Amino acid sequence: MLKTGADYLESLRDGRVVYIGGERVDDVTEHPAFRNGARSYARLYDARNDPKYRADLTYEENGERFAAYYLKPRTKADLEHRSRCSQVIADLTCGMMGRSPDFIGGYLTGAVMQPEIYDRGQHKFSKHVLAYFDKCRREDLFLSHAVTPLQGSKDTKFSGREAIQTPQLAVVKEDDSGVTISGIKLLATGAAFSHDIWIGNIQPLAPGHEKESITCMVPNNAPGLELWSRKAFERYAVSEFDNPVSYRFDESDCIVVCKNVKIPWERVFTHNDIPLSRAIYFETPTHTLSNHQAAVRYRTKLKLFLGLARRITQANSIDKVPAVMDDLGHLAALYGQMSGMVEGQIQAFETLGNGYLNYNRYLMYASIYFAYQQYDHFVGKVRELAGGSVLQMPADISVLDNEATRETFEQLWQGQSASAMDRFKVQKLAWDVLASEFAARHWQYERFYMGPAYIVRAHNLREAPWPEIEAYTSALLDSYGPGPLLLPGRED
Repeated sequence: MLKTGADYLESLRDGRVVYIGGERVDDVTEHPAFRNGARSYARLYDARNDPKYRADLTYEENGERFAAYYLKPRTKADLEHRSRCSQVIADLTCGMMGRSPDFIGGYLTGAVMQPEIYDRGQHKFSKHVLAYFDKCRREDLFLSHAVTPLQGSKDTKFSGREAIQTPQLAVVKEDDSGVTISGIKLLATGAAFSHDIWIGNIQPLAPGHEKESITCMVPNNAPGLELWSRKAFERYAVSEFDNPVSYRFDESDCIVVCKNVKIPWERVFTHNDIPLSRAIYFETPTHTLSNHQAAVRYRTKLKLFLGLARRITQANSIDKVPAVMDDLGHLAALYGQMSGMVEGQIQAFETLGNGYLNYNRYLMYASIYFAYQQYDHFVGKVRELAGGSVLQMPADISVLDNEATRETFEQLWQGQSASAMDRFKVQKLAWDVLASEFAARHWQYERFYMGPAYIVRAHNLREAPWPEIEAYTSALLDSYGPGPLLLPGRED
């Protein structure tokens, strides 16, 4: 059953343990570091009941309605439906919430489109995956994930004569009822606001680390589970007016700390199988469905930056300067390229051979690499167009509270084509998305959310259509020999 925003907020009051530094957060829906982020997610839940968004954000099956990110695509129209769902979610969050519910919704949906892979090893866990998928869409759960190890500590170390075990998350005990896990896993973006966390391994594990090859679903309020949040930028936002995106869209990033957390067998998907624990992402649509969402969201962010660049140049009355117009045209072309890459993933869809379709995974990885390569350039160009104007405004909105400063501000800060207030709003938004601490987090995020750039290049190397490429090259090489080249249609 689809939750409302109020239902969603109430579901977060479940006794989860969240820390910011040494401070324990008792209720993420009310704490000043999380409450606005929680309400932004609640808005997504409410949007599904809004006639304006309902058709895109939900789908019907056997008389029941579910979130569209749980739609298993059988037709091109289904792929388009899922893409529109991600587009609406990205638009409602300005492209700032990268791990919105549709991201890991893609993980799980991709898993059940080819569940037989979960029976490939010693354990037969496909029935666990299928049952959990049904649970998630019926209970309308928001999932996050933690699938990378703590950096810089991958093997057992020695201090004097004693071995110090690494902090990597691993199974430390198992019995008839399930497994017990302990250790650290990174980086659970959005986990403070989700219901369950997908624990897994997106990076290769070395032989001997079988106990770390666990894939499972952990409830956010499981005994022994702690979420350690990075600095919360929402907490330091002056106001919605002064920090319009960090005030509302700080999705949080959390380190998952497990202290003897018990996981029942029905929530375990892989166990003691290093190759399978990674293959599940790339030999099924799991990674492709989720990261199509990433490409859609990135496109929305570029749309925001492109629109902002134009508004800045208009507010500063430089939009008719030829060099400025050329820069805007350049940014518009980059936005168009990203849009084409998103649409190409749909148009060149893949057929899985079992009744389901997938987005084109090679074009998906190519779009992510484009995003990696262009984010710095795009943001840098917008900053260049803004110039020093973002530093030439009053400190904050309190300038309006004093009658004397308000009158002076409205008279002297107006532009040729914009009021002082309009210019102030544009510049405050620009600072928040380009130069604030929140913006710096996004700079880092957009360069590493799939791992370092070489990881993305490796995905492209794996998925490139090499047989087609090599056949084309071979055909040319085979078309001529030591004698004269015969042109098509010529015999002499």
